[in-house]
Parts: sequence; structure tokens; C-alpha cells
Amino acid sequence: MVKRVIFRERLLPYLLLLPQLFIIGVFFYGPATDTILNSFLLTNPFGLGWKFVWLDNFIYLFARSEYLNSFLVTVVFSLGVMAVSLGFGLLFALSTHRVTLGSGFYKSFLIFPYAIAPVLSGVMWLFIFHPTIGVASFLIRSVGINWNPLLDGTQAMIVVVLAAAWKQISYNFVFFLAGLQAIPLGVLEAASVDGANAFRKFVSIVFPLLTPTLFFLMVVNVTYAFFDTFAIIHAVTNGGPGQSTNILVYKVYADGFIGLNLGSSSAQSAIIMFIVICLTVVQFRYIETRVQYEMT
Repeated sequence: MVKRVIFRERLLPYLLLLPQLFIIGVFFYGPATDTILNSFLLTNPFGLGWKFVWLDNFIYLFARSEYLNSFLVTVVFSLGVMAVSLGFGLLFALSTHRVTLGSGFYKSFLIFPYAIAPVLSGVMWLFIFHPTIGVASFLIRSVGINWNPLLDGTQAMIVVVLAAAWKQISYNFVFFLAGLQAIPLGVLEAASVDGANAFRKFVSIVFPLLTPTLFFLMVVNVTYAFFDTFAIIHAVTNGGPGQSTNILVYKVYADGFIGLNLGSSSAQSAIIMFIVICLTVVQFRYIETRVQYEMT
């Protein structure tokens, strides 16, 4: 029997929802609406006047090779962050799932990076791979590789991907570990009795049952790569060298706060919002159909 809560006062449900609706309106819908409106305007940098220019801001953006290059950079960066963070998150979850001695220490140690601010994560990885003082740079150069992420765009991309993925691994680890703990032991034991090895059990049982968790984390990681990595890019590369790490969200900052082109910056923000919405819809519409939520 399902118990249902009945409010005798008609206004009470709306009063309970009002604080949350107010916060969403002020911090999400309000700025989003203002961004969309500003994307159709040509605004004075000092806010002294504006002119309605229709779609000129968008046309100007897509006519520039620099902005189109930012799309490619963002795709490479997002896929790299998602692949590394999901891969290592799953690997660490599988490694610690069956650990009994000191499991609390291992789990706490793996969760710790998520508590570090993104800008500190970026600075730390910059010190590790710095061409003159970095320990990793010394080891890389010792095997004959010319390492300088401050001048080489590919190497700079590797550093920012590692910095962004390292922080997100902890988040993915927690959810993968929860998904593994939800798998019935009886199913795995039955597979062992049938002669299935560890790899076979992972492919046929564990991974299919983890697909709901994987699907959720894919959506979260795409959003993270698009929005929450600004501080890492800003601390490590400032979008360089040669615009090689100038992802879309950082270009919004560069054009809006440095270049003072508020109309172009707002148009870019609207485009990013539209891209993320489309990616989320595609993931829920097509990828979720391949998710297995229970044993068949």
C-alpha cells in the first residue's frame, strides 16, 4: 500500500516550493534569459547604449575560423576528459570493491581530489609538468622527448585534460563503486560455478548492470567538461599556446571580460547552452535505449 501525502492547505505546497523556485529563477532562468536577449544586441563596452542587431553576432562568430577552431578544441578536450575520468573511475572502483583490509583508507584517499578547487588542481598539474621545474617534465625529457606544454599545443592539451579528469575521477569512482555494491553476489557466484573467469563476468554481468550508472555519468561529465573546467584552463594555459586549449567556455570569458564584446560573448553563451541541451537530449533519447537496468 502506497501512502500519499495530502495537504489540507492549498497554499502550503506552493509555499514549500517557493524558495527553490526563487533560487532557480534568480540564478538560472534570469541569467539565461538575459544572455539570450544580449546575444541579439550590440552593446557599448561601458554599458552606455545598445543596438538591436538581430543575428549579426551569431553570423559574425561562425564566419571566424578562430571560433570554429574552438569547437574542435572543445570536442577533443571533452572526449579526453570523459574517457580518462570514466576509465580510471571504473578501474579504481573495480580495484577497491573487493578490498577488505584498509578499504576505508583507500576509498577516502580516492575521493579526496574532488574536494580540491579546480584552480588548485590546475596549478598543481602545471607544477608537475612545468618545462623547467616539473618532476614529470624531467622524467619525460630523460627519455628523449622534447617537453614544453607552454609552447606545444598538443602537450598543453594533454596537461589540461589530465588536470580536469583527475578531479572528476573521484566523482565517477563514488558512483561506480555504489553501482558495483548493488550487484547481487549470488549472480556473480553462480557465474563462477559455471566456470566464467573475471573478464567474462565483467563483460556479461558487471558492465551491463553498470550501464545506468555509466549513462548518468556520461551526462554529468559532458556538462562538467563544458562548464566547470574554466578555472583549470585559466590557471594552466589561458587558452594557449596558439589557442590550442581555448575551449568554448573560456572564449566566452576572453571575448566578454577581456575583449569587452558583450554581444559576442552572450551569443557564445547561448550557443553553449543550446549544445549542452542537445547533447543531453541525444543521450537520453538514444543512448538510454541501450541501457540495461536489470538482469534478463
